[in-house]
Parts: sequence; structure tokens; C-alpha cells
Amino acid sequence: MEKITEKELSGIEDSLTMEQNLIAKYQMYASICADPQVKSKCEQMAAKHQNHFDKLLSCL
Repeated sequence: MEKITEKELSGIEDSLTMEQNLIAKYQMYASICADPQVKSKCEQMAAKHQNHFDKLLSCL
């Protein structure tokens, strides 16, 4: 496997931070939603971004 450059590492770190923020936001939205369909969609989006986070983390 090729080494990750500093620039690539910085980009991955930035993306990890963005994904963490999105996970937290969608979880918060889901926790305050009264509409079950909106709540479900927020939970799905949180899970999607958790998956993105996990894939990015595996690059390191």
C-alpha cells in the first residue's frame, strides 16, 4: 500500500471532522423530531455518515 501524503492525510482528517459533525447534527435532529418519518430519515442520515466516517478511518 502506498503511503498517504501529508496533504491527503489533512484532507482525510478534515473529512472525518465534517462527518462527525454531520453525525452529531442528524442524531440531535432525530432526538427532537416529533414526526416519525422525519425522525427515521434523520436516523438514516446519521447512519450513512457514520458509515462514511468508518470508511475514512479505515484509510488511516
